[in-house]
Amino acid sequence: DAHGEAVAGGGRHELGGTFFQPTILQNCTPDMTIFREETFGPVAPLFKFTSEKEALEMANDTPFGLASYVYTRDVGRVWRVSERLQYGMVGVNTGLVSSEVAPFGGVKQSGIGREGSKYGIEEYLETKYVCLGEM
Repeated sequence: DAHGEAVAGGGRHELGGTFFQPTILQNCTPDMTIFREETFGPVAPLFKFTSEKEALEMANDTPFGLASYVYTRDVGRVWRVSERLQYGMVGVNTGLVSSEVAPFGGVKQSGIGREGSKYGIEEYLETKYVCLGEM
């Protein structure tokens, strides 16, 4: 499996164990493991693309869908890309998408349902429909 080139970080953290320094990888391609796995760690693989369409195809070509991020100044692109990204959360111009008042959760193999916000309780509720006819 090919590896991207670490341009920042890339080493084990001084805490040892499975801790790693924040890492940025360049020259990454879709045939690499980092493209196919849902990595929970401080790593940012950089992939080249030539169009918005290609970027969306690459981003959605995964069985996972917890969080995605887009950086742009174009408000039209914000809405267009956010709607097309197949992820439970989309951060626009920020990497901090978690908040106690926001619904936290993914789609596809990254989970069903939400934690936090008013939507978090729905997993514990049963909905009942009562239809009354003439009385």
